[in-house]
Amino acid sequence: MVVGIKSATIVGLDVYEINIEVDTINSIPQVTIIGLPDAAISEAKERLRLAIKNSSYAFPQTKVVVNLAPADLKKEGSSYDLAMAVGILAKEGVIKDFDNKHTAFIGELSLDGTLRPVNGILPIVCGLEELGIKKVIIPSENLKEASFIDNIESLGADNLSQVVEYLNQNSNLKKLRQNIEDYLSCKNDFPIDFSNVKGQMQAKRALEIAAAGAHNVLMSGSPGSGKTMLARAFMSILPPLNKKEAIELTKIYSISGLLDRKNPLITSRPFRSPHHSASAVGIIGGGSNPKPGEITLAHRGVLFLDEMVEFPRQTLEVLRQPLEDNVVTISRAQTSITYPANFILIGAMNPCPCGFLGDLKKNCTCSEYQISRYISRLSGPLLDRIDIQIKVQRLDENELLSDTEKQESSQQIRKRVTEARLIQAERYKNEGILVNSELNAKLIKKYCKLDEASKNFLKNAINQFNLSARAYDRLLKISRTIADLAKEEDITISHIAQALQLRSFK
Repeated sequence: MVVGIKSATIVGLDVYEINIEVDTINSIPQVTIIGLPDAAISEAKERLRLAIKNSSYAFPQTKVVVNLAPADLKKEGSSYDLAMAVGILAKEGVIKDFDNKHTAFIGELSLDGTLRPVNGILPIVCGLEELGIKKVIIPSENLKEASFIDNIESLGADNLSQVVEYLNQNSNLKKLRQNIEDYLSCKNDFPIDFSNVKGQMQAKRALEIAAAGAHNVLMSGSPGSGKTMLARAFMSILPPLNKKEAIELTKIYSISGLLDRKNPLITSRPFRSPHHSASAVGIIGGGSNPKPGEITLAHRGVLFLDEMVEFPRQTLEVLRQPLEDNVVTISRAQTSITYPANFILIGAMNPCPCGFLGDLKKNCTCSEYQISRYISRLSGPLLDRIDIQIKVQRLDENELLSDTEKQESSQQIRKRVTEARLIQAERYKNEGILVNSELNAKLIKKYCKLDEASKNFLKNAINQFNLSARAYDRLLKISRTIADLAKEEDITISHIAQALQLRSFK
């Protein structure tokens, strides 16, 4: 009789149930694993043999065949070890009857039978809950991560013997239930506060608008003007994560193997700052076994590209589609995987190769050709997708010597940003979006209505600045955010005028 054991695999962020079928044949003792296993699964043969032996159980002296179904889905990783071992022991009668239809097993085995933690536990447990599994047995080190999911019983085991004893109803396994709100209520410490940034009132205002509506920003300015400091301080004015966002982020970091097992929940918005030597695959994700890239790791947070024009043009151009769609689809011959990529892009650059074009203190030494070639590294279509484009001037001596205590703190700015986000959340509660930057053409028409005076003003702006249809839409989104910060229902000329000032640094 074939023994069936439940497990699961992840493709992207989607979870698929895997049925592990175990049977034996009277033949030369060996283990055969079929069902498109990768090298890590094929190597499990010796891990299974020694883990069962060192747990004081007899390994079958016949041929053992393990089938990972469905057979046409490629299986990767070592997380099937525990399920295969349970299947073999159940086939041998070591494990008696248990609810194998509603119990799943995830975990890697050591040679001595100890259970090692695996990546992707949170999305796996979430997926198994949706598939109707009522109980999942996992390594103890993964228990904290799984304990945030309700409606499924997560049990932690240290070794194979504990799992066998539990299934034979001779002992209990570890249980843990944690409240996400307890983690989210912890205050996050930010290394840079807006009160530490002297001057730069226009840039601060622009970043406040960007935070309120989740708009992309590009800052251009001479070296030392404070662009990087402003970008890093930006994190301190973003609203805290909610429960849904925290789970979503934790899933991404779990499958990427970047989750801290001692603190298994992502409680603060990510800030990713890749070096300008990063490849296109490193930014968008991919590889033979597609993994999330920087734009997915920055989901619900910030992707900061310092010295943006130093990135290879090909790397920058791959950002165009994710900036528009908030997702990235990685297509390979055998599969197509979609990852979320709803991030705020903040770019920083010098205005020219020497860095001092337009500087108030130092003259630029670059030729017009050098400046034109330097700026052209950012294509028009990419710039069109960046909502806010501002110039950051260097501070004068009076601003440098000013008292930082007079500067507005991040807490004060964050309060206004959070209030604006709440207004947007209430407005779009039936639209499936959260912030103004996510508005599509249909919703812009519905929520960004203009009076005749505003239309005439905007008509003149379109002609004067030669705005594209995309730039026009993004201008309305920024205007909508400025109105929300002012707690005004309608978009007025003053809101559009402010938005126009934030659209170009040239």
